[in-house]
Amino acid sequence: QVQLVESGGGLVQPGGSLRLSCAASGSIFSILAMGWYRQVPGKQRESVGTITRAGSTNYADPVKGRFTISRDNAKNTVYLQMNSLKPEDTAVYYCNAGVIATTSVGYLEVWGQGTLVTVSS
Repeated sequence: QVQLVESGGGLVQPGGSLRLSCAASGSIFSILAMGWYRQVPGKQRESVGTITRAGSTNYADPVKGRFTISRDNAKNTVYLQMNSLKPEDTAVYYCNAGVIATTSVGYLEVWGQGTLVTVSS
């Protein structure tokens, strides 16, 4: 009913930048909070940061000052701008959204399929 599709992952050198996008589509009435998470194989998925519909953001300590989350409500899209990337930022990055659907389902928590970010020289 509602899908999230991430894009923008890839290989980048340490100190470089990358911008991820996540577009929502489907039976959407409204999207509430959106967020980015990341996961390294063998480890738990961890929060990178979140953004409310009004644009208030919150970041995990490891990325504060380097990563920026923004959103375009008209496009149902959230972005993750990653600067000063480090090898330890290597992970699969997932976006997440709390969606009020137009169907009788009501509220849904939706995840994207993930996009791989590799920081290496």
